Amino acid sequence: MPAVADTTTYLELSEEGAGAHKFYEVRHLGTEVTVGYGRIGDAGQTRTTRFATPEKAAAAASRKVAEKVRKGYAPAVRGVRQRRPVTRREIVSTRSTARQAPVLWRFRSGAPAFGVFVGEDHAWVGNQAGDVYTLTHDGEVTSRFGLPDGVKCIVADDFWIYAGCDDGRVYDLSGKVPHVAYEIAEDVDIYWLDIHDGGLGVSDARGGVTLIDHEDEYQWRRSGRGSSAWMVRCDDDGVFHGDSYGVSMYGADDGTPVWSAHTDGAVLFGWQEADEVFAGTSRGWVHRLAKADGTSRGRYRCDAPVFSCATSPDGRYVFAGDNHSSVYCFAADGTRLWKLGTGCGSAYSMQYRDERLYLVTTDGSLACVDASESAVRDAEGGHLPQTADVKAGSLERVTPRTSAEAVPVSAAVPADGVVVECVQDGARTRVRVVSPGYDAAWHVQFPKDIRVPGARYVVTEVRESGRGGFYRARGDIRRLV
Repeated sequence: MPAVADTTTYLELSEEGAGAHKFYEVRHLGTEVTVGYGRIGDAGQTRTTRFATPEKAAAAASRKVAEKVRKGYAPAVRGVRQRRPVTRREIVSTRSTARQAPVLWRFRSGAPAFGVFVGEDHAWVGNQAGDVYTLTHDGEVTSRFGLPDGVKCIVADDFWIYAGCDDGRVYDLSGKVPHVAYEIAEDVDIYWLDIHDGGLGVSDARGGVTLIDHEDEYQWRRSGRGSSAWMVRCDDDGVFHGDSYGVSMYGADDGTPVWSAHTDGAVLFGWQEADEVFAGTSRGWVHRLAKADGTSRGRYRCDAPVFSCATSPDGRYVFAGDNHSSVYCFAADGTRLWKLGTGCGSAYSMQYRDERLYLVTTDGSLACVDASESAVRDAEGGHLPQTADVKAGSLERVTPRTSAEAVPVSAAVPADGVVVECVQDGARTRVRVVSPGYDAAWHVQFPKDIRVPGARYVVTEVRESGRGGFYRARGDIRRLV
């Protein structure tokens, strides 16, 4: 019996500066063609397609190689060219000379922390080591996720929590196990992320902004007027983008430029409320801009570059953090109400909720500051609460899985379970709901790393998105076999 032909072609595309740095590998074995792709130096993703005959498989493999060569890829040897360094935010943080803020509790995550989200029940913190912890508002650690690379930011979209990482992926943390929800193009050096109704906004090192839909499909990209875009915020009407020039708004549907406003200094962080966006800058300002037309509604002066900002929901208070480990509070009219030291480094990010200011800092802390008027007044007088030093204990580090737990197809589907099915749609694998009561034409946002064409899965929950037109899976996922 003749041996089955096994051929592999490995290609790379690496451009100077912040351009593409990715690989593409095609393996032909009998009737199977396996394609691998990703950033150079990473394991990447693989996808296998079966054909009717070895000849058809060989022809398909040749087409894939030729297509990539036309796009600039060239033959290479795996491992010779190294992974390109990822841009990570760096602050030369100094100690504040202001009085100490009233910190109720502090949790040291183990590495500089960038990501924070505070919801109704929990606070989330993600750090440069890829660790994500959840804590109660009183500082009890309840869970720990371990992601493959450093966490850039943590964002929420309705009931879903996402963590954007340095590996170019966005992980869904809504269930017990993390799963890949989005994969950013290999040539995009991510600076910041935001998400709204499944639409993912990505700002990058070159000052660009990209919108990706719930199926991880590219919608549009625009180049800003500057570089180093550390701000992106999304809502129903638009995407708000901040770079070294200032803040711009683009239409959510097609990226049409709506307005652009110059800021005093490069934008280093952004925040949004219903009708306004806020931008902290390298020259120590927080700009308050109307979403409708970009007009200025206020400016707030800090004593050093502003690396994070936030507001109270009613806009009554505006908060900021500088690179001297200080946090500020301003009244809406621009009056500085107080300035206090964190005692645990400079705030990379922050969020205000229920008279508490949650900070994630350069020394890896998640700190909960009592921002009530009485507590601040006491702190300015030198009277501080006893700060609780929170420990993680021996919590299991839950890492992403690339397959779902298998259960017999004969097993009873839980009363609250929903069956979905993976279907091949051209070059893409899509997911649709099979259970009755759902629109069969709608796609489901479903983890990318466990999809198998033709397979059926049971998920804990499927919900319609805020805008409608697609569903999102949530909770535990099991494959029916």
